[in-house]
Amino acid sequence: MSPADPVSDVFGTPVLRVEQPRRGPFAKSRYKVLDGDGTVLAVAAETSVKNRSEALRTVFPGKSDLDARAVLLETPDGAPLVFIDKHGGRELTEVRDPADELIGAFRTERVGRRYLVADGQGSALGAVDVDVPRNNFVVSDTDGKAVAHVRKKWAGLATHLLTTADKYSVQIDDPVPEPLRTMAVLTAIVMDMSLHESKDIT
Repeated sequence: MSPADPVSDVFGTPVLRVEQPRRGPFAKSRYKVLDGDGTVLAVAAETSVKNRSEALRTVFPGKSDLDARAVLLETPDGAPLVFIDKHGGRELTEVRDPADELIGAFRTERVGRRYLVADGQGSALGAVDVDVPRNNFVVSDTDGKAVAHVRKKWAGLATHLLTTADKYSVQIDDPVPEPLRTMAVLTAIVMDMSLHESKDIT
């Protein structure tokens, strides 16, 4: 993935917000990615289709973060950007482009504490370190230098207990090379699917 790729163009700003709107029982995973001014850059929804020719495995919402889930991230006018494919269990989440090419992957090193980030060929890009409340995430490169910070915002007790609404802030410490930059941007969604989707009220 090069700086000229659509994903890099869409998420070129160093300050981003990721929001998961409130939803009721049995609703599917949905996210919005906004810039620092609140402009919607992309939307994501749970999907069962990877591209025109290949069906993704069926994804059902459930109570456990062991469930497989996949979301398609698109521009607001419907142009596909990436597929975030969380496999069953807690070990692997893959990121693929609309042509089904692997961009990178998050692999669990310690559940809820540390995730290794690799590129599409399996080479190490860096890691994601998680604090104990699972609300702050530091993305670092292979030298251990922090390249991004992701923070989950406290939405209030009622919102936390009774809905699935979540909000994240993303700060990218540019310049960050691709595909690590794209993986850093997507960390909020990946961590939410891996660590916080288990509070679904289904």
